[in-house]
Amino acid sequence: MSAAANQSPSQQNLSNYNHPLPLHIANLTCVRAGKAMPFTREQMSAIDKKPIEAPVTVNFMGLTTDEQADRRHHGGPLKAVHQLPIATYDKINAEFGLKVRVGTLGENLTTEAVNNLPEMDESSVCIGDVLQYGAIDDDKSVQLRIVQPRRPCYKINDQIGQFKFSKIPNVASWVSKQGIAGWYFEVVRDGLIDTGLPVYLTERPYPFATLETLWQLSNSKQKFDAKVIEPWLAIECLEDSWKKVLKKKIKTT
Repeated sequence: MSAAANQSPSQQNLSNYNHPLPLHIANLTCVRAGKAMPFTREQMSAIDKKPIEAPVTVNFMGLTTDEQADRRHHGGPLKAVHQLPIATYDKINAEFGLKVRVGTLGENLTTEAVNNLPEMDESSVCIGDVLQYGAIDDDKSVQLRIVQPRRPCYKINDQIGQFKFSKIPNVASWVSKQGIAGWYFEVVRDGLIDTGLPVYLTERPYPFATLETLWQLSNSKQKFDAKVIEPWLAIECLEDSWKKVLKKKIKTT
């Protein structure tokens, strides 16, 4: 049996990234932004994102045409841009018998893999990855760093519930347990972003730190040896609330 056959799916995906960087891993298939609109529970929300048909500026707060109604829990430098794999919609729709359309759950970016590489998802991207959206020699191309997974909240349930007359299950909880909510970027370099741009992986300082593994550790009811958790705590760019969760997973003597 080959070594690859003994690897987990995420390890096999990551092995495909053992190439010199920068590496063209995907193309940007859609850029979306939302406007704060009346929502459920007498609130406002911009969770429903619509495609943008022209280049848009990205600064440290995200897409300049994108809004967040609840600045306490959404947006800001450590949640500047959200990317979600299209496969998440396929999984939700298959699990719950729904027809949730892409863009419903608040993502700004969707991509499609190239060069026989894996799709960008929680098993193939890592905390600390820096992605460039645009030509590698274009100094106006946006650069984004993955700093945390997205934590699904009740607004996902409310948003999906608007498209059905009957009460739906707790989709947000299920997505969290599956660890398939996508991820947030901080902006490394301002620039312009537009549908159709190539996506380059330019830095991968923590190849062990897949989002899939982070979710598994965070959701586990088990405790772990310090040597398992400490490398995560040393990741400077990992958002602090996730480090707090991981610290609680260390075995105590």
